[in-house]
Amino acid sequence: MTAYERTLASLRTHPKTWLVTGAAGFIGSSLIEALLAANQTVVGFDNLTTGKRENVKLLTALGGSRFTLWEGDIRNLDACREACRGVDAILHEAAQVSVPASMEDPVTTHDINTTGFMNVLLAAREQKVRRVVYASSCAVYGDSTRLPLSEDEPTNPLSPYAMSKLANEVYAGAFCRSYGMTAVGLRYFNVFGPRQDPKGVYAAVIPLWASAMIANSEIQIFGDGSTTRDFCYVGNVIQANLLAATAELAPGTHEVLNVAAGGRTSLNQLFELIRSALQADHPHLKSFKPVHRDFRAGDIRHSQADIAKAARILGYSPACTVEQGLHEALAWYRNVGKR
Repeated sequence: MTAYERTLASLRTHPKTWLVTGAAGFIGSSLIEALLAANQTVVGFDNLTTGKRENVKLLTALGGSRFTLWEGDIRNLDACREACRGVDAILHEAAQVSVPASMEDPVTTHDINTTGFMNVLLAAREQKVRRVVYASSCAVYGDSTRLPLSEDEPTNPLSPYAMSKLANEVYAGAFCRSYGMTAVGLRYFNVFGPRQDPKGVYAAVIPLWASAMIANSEIQIFGDGSTTRDFCYVGNVIQANLLAATAELAPGTHEVLNVAAGGRTSLNQLFELIRSALQADHPHLKSFKPVHRDFRAGDIRHSQADIAKAARILGYSPACTVEQGLHEALAWYRNVGKR
């Protein structure tokens, strides 16, 4: 039995109450779905600015009385305090997650990602929440060429978004040392999966490309396509969050861990994987080609995670490869395209 299987078994036997911020978003709603499947009680927290009401409807149908949505904003400390009442653990996913958007409007990014997270920490401390797990980002590493990236690698944020995530780590460490709280920051590497929004100028690459291919619309690759990423299926992220929330850690402990698949896929390789997977149902993709544009400011050329620390501390072991994850995600995008 894996560490994750033992965790799920323990949670079903000893259910807890959870707060998940960003509950109506892609990762937040995926976490809640997994928690509800494990017989947990969940309070969702979201201002529904970018989160989807259809995700809330799905979670309500799945959880019944075990799921409650608190409609509020993490920039409001009083709302955070109310949402934290009576919860055992917090999974913090609410954020402004776009690098380009942060370059255009760094103040709003700071307000949501840094001040909002401070409010979550303050509320957790006041309500004596046992564990805070929060989403950080591989963006904190910047453009380091020493791959794979370990958590000991010096940080070098290249965008306001990356800086806001690094600030979260510093604040969480300070709160743990100052107040005896326990927190785990998870540095996500290019998460993808079902319910990831394909719309909007800042959409993530996999849902954006899949939707564009299905619609026979133009796809842009920034640079020559040799840029690499450590794409990580959302199921692996769920595993890491639940392990981090339940791991035996002493009061005052703060850990920062990479969460990824531990591999590298170039944008050119990703394009071919998606095109090949969709071609049977969409014959126009046989001759479909991307359009190459200049590199974007703030983008990182290469990224790959060393996940040994998460394996050692949490027992984390990614169960889904990029190819397996794409199979699941593309099935969802095919259905979205038919609506």
